[in-house]
Amino acid sequence: MISQTALTTTSNQIRTQEKLAVFLAFIAGYLDAAGLLKWKIYVSFMSGNTTQLGVALSHNKWAVIITTLTVIGCFVLGIYSGTCLSLWKNCKIQTLPFYIVSGILLIYTAISLYCNINTTLSIAIIGFSTGVMNTIVTSIGNQQINTDFVTGTLNSLARNTAMLSMSNDESNSKQYKLNAIHLLLLWTGFLLGAFTVPFLLPSLGNWTLSLPAVLLIICALFTPITTINPKK
Repeated sequence: MISQTALTTTSNQIRTQEKLAVFLAFIAGYLDAAGLLKWKIYVSFMSGNTTQLGVALSHNKWAVIITTLTVIGCFVLGIYSGTCLSLWKNCKIQTLPFYIVSGILLIYTAISLYCNINTTLSIAIIGFSTGVMNTIVTSIGNQQINTDFVTGTLNSLARNTAMLSMSNDESNSKQYKLNAIHLLLLWTGFLLGAFTVPFLLPSLGNWTLSLPAVLLIICALFTPITTINPKK
């Protein structure tokens, strides 16, 4: 039997995971919209970038080929690095990915105030940062998630909604409903992040990426370590 205290603790952890995941989805949407408006490329939507790469290859558009390959490669490298970090048993600071991504964004912002950073290097840096951030929270309870993979989020949302409508088991129905709510909130967080950028970009200019950097630091300071993905 699972004690009431254990159930309450688990429930609290799931709610915290949910809030953190939505928060990270907001930042992912923010960064993706910033990349689209500033450099005409996605820094988290790799499906779209892969489509652009395929079309560019067929038309020999080398500028597009280089930028899409760069952002895809750096995004994958970011996920690889973030996953290795989450599996590194000697790492005592479980919120380290927050500080890594925040530090990269702040350094980029500081340099951009004095130097003109070219597009390829910019999307490489932001793509890597988004990839690392994608590994911070990979589940809400038993529901696997990707905080910046909107297609996967909508896919899972539709599946859980369908299973909810077809299920006759009360326990399963409750879980499907919770999963659907989590996924809907995740999608909404990403949407709000993308919605915010067009209003802030004209006024913030080169400071645009400092906002998510500061938000990540604040989040790291107030995030319970039990929320972060446990070491394997």
